[in-house]
Amino acid sequence: MKGKILSYFEIDALNTTVKREILAGFTTFISMAYILFVNPTVLGASGMDEGAVFTATALASAIGCILMGVVARYPIGTAPALGINAFFAYSVCLGMGIPWETALAGVFVASLIFILITIFKLREMIIDAIPTDLKFAISGGIGLFIAFLGLSEGGLIVANESTLVGLGSLSVGSTWLTIFGLVVTAILLVRRVPGGIFIGMVATTILGLVTGLIPMPSQLVAAAPSLKPTFLVALKHIGDINSLQMWVVVLTFLLVTFFDTAGTLVGLANQAGFMQDNKMPRVGKALASDSTAMLAGSLLGTSPVGAFVESSAGIAVGGRSGLTAITTGILFLFGLFFSPLLSVVTSQVTAPALILVGVLMAQSLRQIEWGKMEIAIPAFLILIGMPLTYSISDGIALGFIFYPITMLAAKRGKEVSPIMYALFFVFIGFMWILNV
Repeated sequence: MKGKILSYFEIDALNTTVKREILAGFTTFISMAYILFVNPTVLGASGMDEGAVFTATALASAIGCILMGVVARYPIGTAPALGINAFFAYSVCLGMGIPWETALAGVFVASLIFILITIFKLREMIIDAIPTDLKFAISGGIGLFIAFLGLSEGGLIVANESTLVGLGSLSVGSTWLTIFGLVVTAILLVRRVPGGIFIGMVATTILGLVTGLIPMPSQLVAAAPSLKPTFLVALKHIGDINSLQMWVVVLTFLLVTFFDTAGTLVGLANQAGFMQDNKMPRVGKALASDSTAMLAGSLLGTSPVGAFVESSAGIAVGGRSGLTAITTGILFLFGLFFSPLLSVVTSQVTAPALILVGVLMAQSLRQIEWGKMEIAIPAFLILIGMPLTYSISDGIALGFIFYPITMLAAKRGKEVSPIMYALFFVFIGFMWILNV
């Protein structure tokens, strides 16, 4: 049996060991563990039960990681993605006034479409059709949006009647808690300490408890919170997907998760040395794994699941096989029993994580051809549009509308794929529906 396992995961061929894979899986989990506490906070803004979201997050992450490890055999962890969860809570639920139950149904429908287009390999076709520069802009734009959200929740940026936004008050203790977490986490990331984001959250929480800025929890370990408030709610509200606005929301869930996951998968495959002739082996199985995890997550009660860039931490310490992802998934199951810590993980604790994950995502911007205006203009509109409109979908729409226009102006219209021309009209309709 051991020999079959080693053979299936190609442990020898990948020049790794079981011990190294388990260590890499633990490293990835430590780097990703913050999502257990950040996701309930973000989705809680939509009115969802934070305890149920905590359990759904842990289970969906575990399912995704284990599928990625067993089916695709990649050392890549999955979990509800930052950015798309903010879109779910702030753009769809709070911005559009759509109940979270209906939004979950939208995630469910999007995941079904995801699975269908994966089976027919349409995802791979669309990935090839979207210009590389715009993919990088989407990733970077989501990073800026997440960072802006973190700065706001941490009290470093506040609303200002004169200038729209301004610097928050430095006389507030909780704001200094955010600053402390930001400094500590930044130092850890610069020093390349594994799990730097998670360690930074722990340090910030401890300071908050010591200073009294965060109330002391009554216990540390407890049974997992009930899933009842969110379990299968998506199925009960499928009938609410009955308007053009909701279908636009479904399309946006599809597009944003699509681009975010595809870009992350390719980037991590590059880091691990898996890319062959600019193609990712077993990409279909990897996409099928995250699609299935997204479907499971919607039924459990969480926003779309996708590949996590923090998997790079596990890859950096030698993780090369699916055993790394399986280990991460098992650790997420153990994480179920630490729900009481939700009360001590305040917005000031999670804010530094949001800001610095934004930095990680923004690194993709260096890949954009800024010297060519026909590329720079739509890429910049995506990048700046997301945080300033407080909407990921609006930022994507701005860039995708301008891309064919600027390419035609540069007499490069023939280089624009038919799919991109089709998306031009899709997003024109998208903007019209949202505003009319």
